[in-house]
Amino acid sequence: MNQLNILYPIAVDQTKFKIQEDILHFLETKEEMPTFQEYLEERGNYIQQIWINVWLNKVTNDVARKEKKAYLSERGYEVEGVDRKLINQLFRNEMREYQPFAALDWLKNMEKENPLAWEEQYRKARILFEKRIKEKREQAEREEVVTALELQAHKIVENSQQEYYLIVRNFVADKLDTDLHEAVKFEEVDTFRLEELLLEAGSFNPEDYSTVASFLTELTGAVHKTYHYGERHFEYETYYFKYEKRITDFLFGVIPEKILKEMDPALLYRYEDVVGERVNPSKIRKLLANALHLIIHSYMEEIQEEYVSDLLELVPIPYEKSVHQRIYEEDVKERVKRKAAELAEIERKKQEEERMLDDIFGREYIPSAGRDIRYILHVGETNTGKTYQALQRMQEAESGLYLAPLRLLALEVYDVLNAGGIPCTLKTGEEEKIEPGAKHISSTVEMFYEKDFYEVVVIDEAQMIADKDRGFSWYKAITKANAKEVHIIGSYNMQAMILQLLGDADVEVHRYKRDTPLQVESRMFTLSDAKKGDALVCFSRKKVLETASSLQQRGYSVSMIYGSMPPETRKKQMQDFINGKTSIIIATDAIGMGLNLPIRRIVFLQNEKFDGTRRRRLTSQEVKQIAGRAGRKGIYNIGKVAFTGDIPAMAQLLEKKDQEVHTFAIAPTSSVLERFQKYSRRLGTFFELWEKFESPEGTEKASLSEEQYLYETIKDTVIEARLSAGDLYGFLHLPFSTKEQVLVGQWQDTMFAIVNGTELPEPYMRKGSLEDGELSYKAVGLHLLFLYRLDRRTEATYWERIRESFSDEVHERLKTDVKTITKQCRNCGERLAHDFKYGVCDRCHFSKMRRKHKNLNNNRHK
Repeated sequence: MNQLNILYPIAVDQTKFKIQEDILHFLETKEEMPTFQEYLEERGNYIQQIWINVWLNKVTNDVARKEKKAYLSERGYEVEGVDRKLINQLFRNEMREYQPFAALDWLKNMEKENPLAWEEQYRKARILFEKRIKEKREQAEREEVVTALELQAHKIVENSQQEYYLIVRNFVADKLDTDLHEAVKFEEVDTFRLEELLLEAGSFNPEDYSTVASFLTELTGAVHKTYHYGERHFEYETYYFKYEKRITDFLFGVIPEKILKEMDPALLYRYEDVVGERVNPSKIRKLLANALHLIIHSYMEEIQEEYVSDLLELVPIPYEKSVHQRIYEEDVKERVKRKAAELAEIERKKQEEERMLDDIFGREYIPSAGRDIRYILHVGETNTGKTYQALQRMQEAESGLYLAPLRLLALEVYDVLNAGGIPCTLKTGEEEKIEPGAKHISSTVEMFYEKDFYEVVVIDEAQMIADKDRGFSWYKAITKANAKEVHIIGSYNMQAMILQLLGDADVEVHRYKRDTPLQVESRMFTLSDAKKGDALVCFSRKKVLETASSLQQRGYSVSMIYGSMPPETRKKQMQDFINGKTSIIIATDAIGMGLNLPIRRIVFLQNEKFDGTRRRRLTSQEVKQIAGRAGRKGIYNIGKVAFTGDIPAMAQLLEKKDQEVHTFAIAPTSSVLERFQKYSRRLGTFFELWEKFESPEGTEKASLSEEQYLYETIKDTVIEARLSAGDLYGFLHLPFSTKEQVLVGQWQDTMFAIVNGTELPEPYMRKGSLEDGELSYKAVGLHLLFLYRLDRRTEATYWERIRESFSDEVHERLKTDVKTITKQCRNCGERLAHDFKYGVCDRCHFSKMRRKHKNLNNNRHK
């Protein structure tokens, strides 16, 4: 076996080397030279074992498994399918007797051939041993002197920390003075969002900062690298990091030199003698690195508590330890007093603020009790005649008020009553149609005025009391209605909340069930299944128009309803569907809010909607509200419901019991704003107080996000200066979409015109496209909101006609423009199939994914 022939001489040489090592280890600890025979008596048995260990390890590790098996096979062993461990064991057993090397005989021959070699080996072993012992002693001495040096350095630091802080305090005072008077101040941004360009905000004003900590949050204008949760990030640098680095560099530069001057000279000489080098600041810096970092952390915490004014007073005073120590002690005493005074002032302001909050908001949101009013609660499913029954009672009354969630519903009731010979006035935020001698009013719920008396008040869609932005209007109408009878209409899930609000009042509850059952279709709906009488529901204007276009291209006549559509246009679109001019209606969830149409089947084209924050699955209440519009007694005695996917889960939502309304929304009232004005005229302060105000149990505060957004655009201008908080809030509260920047700009221009006494600017008016017509309608509507608020009704009449022309324009555009609309990839514009699920085409999607994976791979290799 060739491999064994190669390995054998190598193993012999290794055995000889290890025997030589063993002899040296044996001899080095003997103070007198032992004889060769004494060595053999003590180590003879081990010498032969050296060969066996070396040889077996060599052949086990270096002989290939294939050759091991061949060797064993030649000797009659069965090796096929045998475990590797067993092969190694069998091979080692065979190798034990393979040409054994007589190590003991070799050693004896060596001694006979050169008797003096033993004595030479002894001298060599003793020299090496004594050298190693000396090195150990020297190393121990070096470690001892380094430890002594480190201990003394730490002791000096420990005893001098107060002095070092005084030095750092003086250093920071100089840097702070320079930064406050020479550096540029930047506007505040999110430090991680580097895409936000820093804007200069003038110079620093030292009086704006109480403690150093309040200044260290300012931005330096630089970008630096930092780590968060173990990952590297780049962010805008604050002065905290700049001062931390300054103090670190300063201490590591100054302190080691000071320590070196204070150290025991004898220890320094001994260190130089033992180690062979002089002690320098760099050596001290290395010894104290961890301790200095701990000190820096401690100093950063203490320096942040210092008052800026105290440090700035230090600047002109030359550093002298005793002087600065006295100033520091006086500042600390004064700081304790100031902190105590500040805490007392904070507590005083807190108590004052609590009293102010109680005075301003107080019991404003606790329902009044003990009123002699009869309440009739109409609860039930959609399309069950609840509103019809309540309106019948209102029409019989001498005077009545109908409060609707939508302007379109208010308009519908206005038309019904006037057509029935009952004079009725229409009042919404954007228009008024006053009928001579009318004692009945149809209005949106936001127009409710609690001091007007009516024989009957009807409040529709009362479950909207839970809406976080509009719910307070329902709360106010329900709890403050001034009437003999108040009819409250809503879904089953709001009954408990309304009864709780009304307390011990006289309440009569009428419950309604559908006469026309709902039937869920088991087959998934596609557009090719569309039939006359269908209402297709989706949750965006874009989806409505795309669907309408697709159906029109297939030859269907369609009506459309979506939130931003002018109410008059909605009415015409609905009328076309009712009269049979169109066979299908496509709508957003606005269709579920009290619109009575002859719908055969409700089709949910989408099972999710974007609620302003995220995309989410429809709730049971939403599905029921919309699906309930299917079926019309005498026309369709069964209401059908269809879905484009996930039918079992969506069908379960129709059967699921609604979650009861447990909270209602509250918002500022005119009384609240009047009380606020005793304390301040700035609405910014009011919004801050509103955030701090803890709403009563069972209520949820309106976010006032749109009002605050508008306020930020005119804060600290002549508008805020010249208007009372109540009047300004009224203009902030005008119902229009702040997402339309054209309207926001119009609102600002009109506000400046009002306070400056100039002509109101004309609204945006253009008829170039469907979008232009809709935006123009909104702009004229906003103009009307201002006119009615300013009581300029004559002008309003003219602008109502202008707005009506834009409503007609939108209606005509829907007939002509929609058919040409196609669904397109939002990235490349490629035309997509109507039922394509996503907003980007496959090519753009896969291109994005490839870029993403490429970036991930690049980052991994960095």
